[in-house]
Amino acid sequence: MKRGIIVFCLCVVVIAAYSTTHAWAIRHTMMTFHDILRDDRTVSVEIAVRRDREMQSLAEMIDLPVAILSHGNTVKNTEYSFLTNVFAARGYLVVSVQHDLDTDAPMVTKVGEEYVGRRMQYNRGISNIMYAIDEIRKLYPHADYRHLTLIGHSNGGDISMFFAKQHPDMVRKVVTLDNLRVPFVTNGKIKILSFRSKDPHFKSDPGVVPDDATCKRLGIKVVRTEFQHNDLSDRGPDSVKSSIQASVEQFLDEDDGAPTMPLLAASTPASANATPTERK
Repeated sequence: MKRGIIVFCLCVVVIAAYSTTHAWAIRHTMMTFHDILRDDRTVSVEIAVRRDREMQSLAEMIDLPVAILSHGNTVKNTEYSFLTNVFAARGYLVVSVQHDLDTDAPMVTKVGEEYVGRRMQYNRGISNIMYAIDEIRKLYPHADYRHLTLIGHSNGGDISMFFAKQHPDMVRKVVTLDNLRVPFVTNGKIKILSFRSKDPHFKSDPGVVPDDATCKRLGIKVVRTEFQHNDLSDRGPDSVKSSIQASVEQFLDEDDGAPTMPLLAASTPASANATPTERK
């Protein structure tokens, strides 16, 4: 009898623990849209959101803060889970946009031209983000799309910074991982955190990163690392990702306060096991 009671109690604890973890888990979902105004251009996004916050938003109890992530050249939008999980764990609706398609012409470097000739990619990135926001708003109407946090690696960091320059009233924070072409926004209204690699093959253009005095005056946080440029994604070693996560957490604590939950293991991204949802 006593053994039966003990087993029953253990079962209750296990079920409770599983239910709690499941309720607080981060869900990743892939969705694909088609922009009819751009010749049915495919715009795929990965959405990362905490399940409990998602339910509260859908019940019109809260407005979710929104983070938009832009990937680096040749890296997929799904290869930044170490960052999307940090933001999602803190209650953000994280939208990772796939900017490049296999049918797109390759990026070229034109030395001497503005942004070495990459304005076209940046304008396309802005269009992708705006279109993604319009579509995601239909699914998550109770989210704050007027005060975005932008996250980007390399070319995605340049897209993020370019978006902030073009639409400063829509952007609250920018986090870049070694953007190389677009100079930082220096209006003092947008909070910026930027990680810089120590990589001889990837050097930022002159004037991209403000001098130390300007950064101090405007509160821009520049983290100079020993990391390689290509390690600033899920492909990098755990030590790199853990270091970046810690700095991002500290940066977010300044405005958002401490996180309300520990970072739990995310559920398996839909992209790994399912066909992306197609939407017009």
